[in-house]
Amino acid sequence: MISALTEDAVVELAGLRPDLNVRKAAMHDIASILNLINGYAAKGIMLPRTELEVSEDIRDFSVILSDGQLVGCGALHFYTPSIAEIRSLAVAEEYKTHGVGRRLIEALVQEANAYSLEAVFAFTYVAEFFRKMSFEEVERGELPLKVWKDCLRCPKFQCCDEIAVTRFLRARDCRKTQQHLDHEGFSLVQLPTLRA
Repeated sequence: MISALTEDAVVELAGLRPDLNVRKAAMHDIASILNLINGYAAKGIMLPRTELEVSEDIRDFSVILSDGQLVGCGALHFYTPSIAEIRSLAVAEEYKTHGVGRRLIEALVQEANAYSLEAVFAFTYVAEFFRKMSFEEVERGELPLKVWKDCLRCPKFQCCDEIAVTRFLRARDCRKTQQHLDHEGFSLVQLPTLRA
């Protein structure tokens, strides 16, 4: 469980808030990031994170501020030289429907593009939000095995109800590796893999 976006965060109100600023996280943001993530973890929506985990991964995080207050966070976590996960996406309750999640996704995708990644993926309960952001549903078995390390400590490991989504960033390169497979009426997408 890595995304605190819920159904009520999908519909945006009359436009984006003009005072939203996205930046890379700093060490002094750790307490606010933990409060946001662990608030959702207490509700069973996200995996809890420790101070040590966030400290070790602080370079993965971007945050969004409104009038100097941290109102959202998200991380871009690399798994291979071509694929990264968007995770730990959380928006403060009072800022849902104000474009915070969308701005965070845009910033993380821009960062992935800067690293010339071929694709990003996420696990979510709100696939519709991600579809609006040009993601598509994928079979979780197509994701790199490394992503399962977080799943092992999840209380829902044996009965996961999150949806895997991906967004291809390099259309030209992905045509070589993307395969649509028909399997029992589902269209599956194979994510790019490391090429020798």
